[in-house]
Amino acid sequence: MNVETWFKSKRWTPLPFQENCWDSYDKFDNCLLNAPTGSGKTYAVFWAWLSSHLSNQNKISNDKGFRLIWISPLRALSHEIELSIQQVLTDLELPYKVMCRTGDSSSAERRKILTDSPQILVTTPESLHLMLSNKNSRSLFNKLECIVADEWHELMGSKRGTMTELAFAKLKDIRPNIKCWGISATIGNLGEALEVLAGNNKAKKNIIIQSDIKRETEIISVYPDEAEAYPSAGHSGIKLSQKVIDLIHQHKTTLIFTNTRAQAEIWYQELLNRDKKLIGLIALHHGSLSREERNWVEEALHNEKLKAVVCTSSLDLGVDFRPVDNVIQTGGPKGIARFLQRAGRSRHQPYQKGKIYFVPSNSLELIEAAALRSAISEMKIENRNVVIEPYDVLMQFLVTLGLSEAFKAEEVYKIVTSAYAFKNLDFETFREIIFYLEKGGKVLNEYDEYKKLERTAENTYAIKDKRVAMRHRMQIGVITENSHIKIRFLKGGYLGSVEENFISQLKAGDIFRFSGRSLEFVKIKNMEAFVRNAGNKKGVVPRWAGGRMPLSSQLADFISFKLENYNKGEITDPEITFLKPILERQKKISAIPCKSSFLMEYCKTREGFHLFAYPFEGRMVHESIALLLAWRISLKKAISFSVAVNDYGLEILSDLDFYEILESSTDLFSSSDLTENMQKSINAAEIARRKFRSVATICGWLFKGYPGKSKATKHLQSSASLLFNVFHDYDPENLMLKQAYREAFDIQIEEDRLRQALFRIENIPNKIVKIKKPGPFAFPIMVDRLRESLSSEKLEDRIEKMRVSFEKN
Repeated sequence: MNVETWFKSKRWTPLPFQENCWDSYDKFDNCLLNAPTGSGKTYAVFWAWLSSHLSNQNKISNDKGFRLIWISPLRALSHEIELSIQQVLTDLELPYKVMCRTGDSSSAERRKILTDSPQILVTTPESLHLMLSNKNSRSLFNKLECIVADEWHELMGSKRGTMTELAFAKLKDIRPNIKCWGISATIGNLGEALEVLAGNNKAKKNIIIQSDIKRETEIISVYPDEAEAYPSAGHSGIKLSQKVIDLIHQHKTTLIFTNTRAQAEIWYQELLNRDKKLIGLIALHHGSLSREERNWVEEALHNEKLKAVVCTSSLDLGVDFRPVDNVIQTGGPKGIARFLQRAGRSRHQPYQKGKIYFVPSNSLELIEAAALRSAISEMKIENRNVVIEPYDVLMQFLVTLGLSEAFKAEEVYKIVTSAYAFKNLDFETFREIIFYLEKGGKVLNEYDEYKKLERTAENTYAIKDKRVAMRHRMQIGVITENSHIKIRFLKGGYLGSVEENFISQLKAGDIFRFSGRSLEFVKIKNMEAFVRNAGNKKGVVPRWAGGRMPLSSQLADFISFKLENYNKGEITDPEITFLKPILERQKKISAIPCKSSFLMEYCKTREGFHLFAYPFEGRMVHESIALLLAWRISLKKAISFSVAVNDYGLEILSDLDFYEILESSTDLFSSSDLTENMQKSINAAEIARRKFRSVATICGWLFKGYPGKSKATKHLQSSASLLFNVFHDYDPENLMLKQAYREAFDIQIEEDRLRQALFRIENIPNKIVKIKKPGPFAFPIMVDRLRESLSSEKLEDRIEKMRVSFEKN
């Protein structure tokens, strides 16, 4: 049975881009496939390899050994790909095996993959590196024909992408003629994405295959009963839960996306509390739940046993749940690509119009729905920035290679620089990293635990210490969240894991919500928290690190564009029409903020003197602008500030009047001397110190501990801080220290975006408006500041009092 016959047996017609993949496989070395979600990308690439493979076989045999390796960024997606490939193998009655190896795989499953290797392996970057550390890695991969990076856009912009690049470089060293394919649905910089995928080899033939399918996306906003005069972030989202329930009952199967795991827990419980009919028909899915629980939800979705699933990004990539005919996004997604990816889960088939409901967390977020509609219609998708020269990932990779076989520095340097991320790495810097691994560097040379590579008589490097090998394999990867504690019932059932910081604040008898249940904390033992069911008692919801995503610059531009149009009287979106009372109130109090002019509002309240400003650059950039502005004002007057930000604007607050400084100064938003000013205004050393913990963990200088005996987060922080201080004082040119500072400025502060924002503010009209009271755009920023210091109940009371006061005035 060939590909055409197989498609015909499924009553499908191959699409032009799929046929293009099949025709191009033998003609090109590297390919990036770009096609909409739900259009059949998996079968396009799998059949491209399979057709070529079968045509080159004299006879079909079940010889062991990887022929195709498929890299996936998500566990749920890995399982989905395995099922899709298995279906083809079963239909064709091929004696090939497909297996999946992820962090969820048991020890027995991992051993079987090494001893009885399947022809097709679906895995993750971390698991692939673990296999590369095997002593038999060359024989393990010596039959490999093709490697595929699925959802390449998701991997490319992170250190996991760098891991993938380095793994591909090593596999190409073992098998120089292997094909390298990437798959992506939503990415702006396709050309660069192919370059990163293909690596630094100009002799290879590369191609981008793009689908001509234009999959429409219908965006339907869910409106509050009335537009709040003073909307506050996170206030009205849950209040729309009844409307969400109505949508669930109107559709066959619904995915409800939240931006964080904590929000998923809150929404799941709220929906159950409001509608008892949903018990047994609604489920929860996020990355901190146990493998068994996640697998059950995925199977139930496939088998049409669920009406709805509340989920996070754990289900927004590639997974094909055909019964899903409806998707709901709660809260602004903060990015165009992310929203489009989630919309694609609905009616997951070619030429089917995707449908997604947008539930705002406050009324002003409806502007984002209008902005998203325009951005998607124009296909303005965010670029993914490539991570360049992350030395910590390189150090980890070199230890991985040293575990598998002895290597010569010059030979491995060629492999490393064939990866796009390290194409400009000079040999002197490479030797410095080898020096860290062999001798511990300049300041750690007295401590054996930092000496990992040993030089042999043949002038090669290898790992010989079994303790080093074991520790390294336990810690391969670049995801360095806070230490996690397993949650387990007293009688043994495992539910998932939460961060140690959260559990450490609980005492016996405290109630918290997790895995959709109310749980009573009993005790902690060997990094496991034991709990019992707490019935329907209320409790706190765990918080996980990295919960708040900044607004992308592309989406910010479209939001500003919508506000510009409103100022011109051009109202084409129903969301903007709905928001007219709020926008008119803002206009009456001050003006409509947008990017063509820079609006600042100044007022006095009982709290003190406030400055509100609206750059529309996302919360990270706003935090940097606020701190920079406060520092520059303090140079002109002895004054202290508190700051607050959201994705649209910022607030600085003082008990002293500083209006005259604002009015008379021309350099407060200057981009001159920015790096030096930022180091002084935001305490860059402290941010770099926090980043250094992650860098030191990835490169192997910090060990998290053995299973069941993990080191407490505070101990890791203490060790990282000690190392940071040592390097800062005695080895300021240390590459890992420099990387921590670089990440502080590039990732945390977003220095490039900050510089562009300040340059724009310098070159557009600036307007300071003295107002008698905060307006609708300022109000959510004030609420964000109060949220840090008040409990939920007290915050609601305070919000209501502020709202009444401002409306009365």
